[in-house]
Amino acid sequence: MPQSNDFVIQTHGLSKSYGEVQALKRVDLNVPRNSIFGFLGPNGAGKTTLMKVLLGLNPPSGGNGTIFGHDIVSESVAIRERIGYLPQQPRFIEHMTARQNLLFTARFFFRGPEAKIRQRCDHMLELVGLAEKADRPIKGFSGGEKQRLGIALAQVNYPDLLILDEPASALDPMGRMAVLEIMERLREHTTVFYSTHILDDVQRVSDTVAILNNGMLVAQGPISHLLSGKDGIVYSLVTKGDTENLPNRLDDLSWITNVTATKRNGTTHWQISISDEDAAENELLRYVLSDPQVIVTAFSRKQYELEEIFMNIVKGDGHDH
Repeated sequence: MPQSNDFVIQTHGLSKSYGEVQALKRVDLNVPRNSIFGFLGPNGAGKTTLMKVLLGLNPPSGGNGTIFGHDIVSESVAIRERIGYLPQQPRFIEHMTARQNLLFTARFFFRGPEAKIRQRCDHMLELVGLAEKADRPIKGFSGGEKQRLGIALAQVNYPDLLILDEPASALDPMGRMAVLEIMERLREHTTVFYSTHILDDVQRVSDTVAILNNGMLVAQGPISHLLSGKDGIVYSLVTKGDTENLPNRLDDLSWITNVTATKRNGTTHWQISISDEDAAENELLRYVLSDPQVIVTAFSRKQYELEEIFMNIVKGDGHDH
């Protein structure tokens, strides 16, 4: 099967059934190399099922997939040597310290001088912000500290791909922020593929996203593309004064594709769709203000929230590939 070097994970028609229940329905997934890829979906959408199929823990019922160009069924062992995985509820040896847990795990992957293995573990503890708590037993750790240690354990073997299942869903805001910061730091070392239903987190750290709903992939692509909305680039404008001539004047600009206006409490709110981003950035506000009768009280490029996009896609189950 041809494999693009630009993608770490590729699936084609990947399906998984449990009896009559179709958990995954012909999923075509493309995860770019060195991306932070947010895999979104409501609880029960099939996110964990897909991860287990990719990891070789569950065989697919149909379709196929590759990771690093290796088939996920016939070459699962070769794939797992290059992957770090953090399950939704990681398990630790609670009476041991963070350092001991890491050393225990690292010795499964590395043979060689003990000093080198310890150096690797120290680097991981530093990376996840646990260096000062390295010699404390795990049983005294908070949920956030355990999650950060889980990421260190998943990363200890220098993986080319890190798969994290809901890494921050059970954490308080401070714990979530710490985990997201670690994920951003890992970008230079690996590709991060993680599932979540917390949309704010995705908007904060991801560059690429996919949305799974009822086992079907309903959207996929760069987050900037998803957040631009179906109307493309839109500028919001709020004006006071005499704006009667403004619609006709805006019609003269060839890169304006649509204009809508709504009057509220003595002001007019405009939504202006444009086809030339540079022209709008440089000229739109100057052009509007060139009419001395028009007073502009607000001007900005409309930014869609991921929650708005997500709800529209999931409710409509629309496809946007």
